[in-house]
Amino acid sequence: QLQASGGGPVQAGGSLRLSCVLSERTFRRTVMAWFRQAPGKEREFVAAISLSDGTASLVDSVKGRFTISRDTAKNTVHLQMNHLRPEDTAVYYCGAEGTNIRSSWSMSTAYDYWGQGTLVTVSS
Repeated sequence: QLQASGGGPVQAGGSLRLSCVLSERTFRRTVMAWFRQAPGKEREFVAAISLSDGTASLVDSVKGRFTISRDTAKNTVHLQMNHLRPEDTAVYYCGAEGTNIRSSWSMSTAYDYWGQGTLVTVSS
């Protein structure tokens, strides 16, 4: 239902842009988000964006480095990641949900559609 892409290897300080495309089945979702899961760790919230008005939220550890944006014409959400650090290494997942309850944006349980994940590896 969601197609994520853009991951890969990168050196510390470099940049990557992740993309997530909604399918026709998920067009009615109202919020899209990126989560990440590092080896041996739980999935954690990275960023979310309202598809209707573009309001965004990012976890503190990526503020000033990552930007989330939407392209409504292409039903796509991007995560621009700059100044990458080794601790950003993880599988990144995009999710979509339809309730648009701001307080739940950072909760993975709020999302009912997920992409397959794309691996980001940052080397020092």
